Amino acid sequence: MHCGVQEQAADLIATARNIDGMYVEWRRTERAGLKAVQEAALPLFERTHRFRMYQSWVIPGLLQTAAYTTAVLNTIVSLRQTPDDVAEAVAVRMERQHILRSGDHRFAVLVEEWVLHTMIGGAGVMAGQLGHLISVASLPSVSVGVIPMGAPRGSGWPVESFTMYDDAQVNVELVSAHLTITQPREIRDYAASFNELSAIALYGAPARSLITAAIDALG
Repeated sequence: MHCGVQEQAADLIATARNIDGMYVEWRRTERAGLKAVQEAALPLFERTHRFRMYQSWVIPGLLQTAAYTTAVLNTIVSLRQTPDDVAEAVAVRMERQHILRSGDHRFAVLVEEWVLHTMIGGAGVMAGQLGHLISVASLPSVSVGVIPMGAPRGSGWPVESFTMYDDAQVNVELVSAHLTITQPREIRDYAASFNELSAIALYGAPARSLITAAIDALG
């Protein structure tokens, strides 16, 4: 390169190619309805081998029940005044979950413990969702880690919810917009953050105990 910074070439090329789609407001993506948003994600999910998901807001979409998804999307319709095609959008998301049990996909999922206690859709919906989370965590392709609320945070601070698709792309959920990251340097930053969060998460029986405790707390 003329500037003598060859090591920055990959980041600059990725930025130039994707600048228009890096930051997209939810109002823009959802103006045609929520079903279209769900359908648009299908090719990315199908071609991804390794998923790394971190959620500090809600249970990740691939692990949601239909009732939980319905409650989440109804909230979106209310807050952002999008077209109400929730039933159709839920059907698409439920169909997309077939990749949990087919193909050569692997899923590493991290959730903050407080997500288990965030009441979405009422106690019945939450009980069903948490029970489903335990069931999905037993799949050979899925690893579920729960980060305890009392875990020391020397590293692995809570951050915005994000999903990594192999080492090719990171999608970040913001309040007002959807962020798509393809710059290798930034992808490495998210990978490092995921590794730090993974190190303080609980897995297996200890994670199930936290999920069961959240179910018990529903009364």
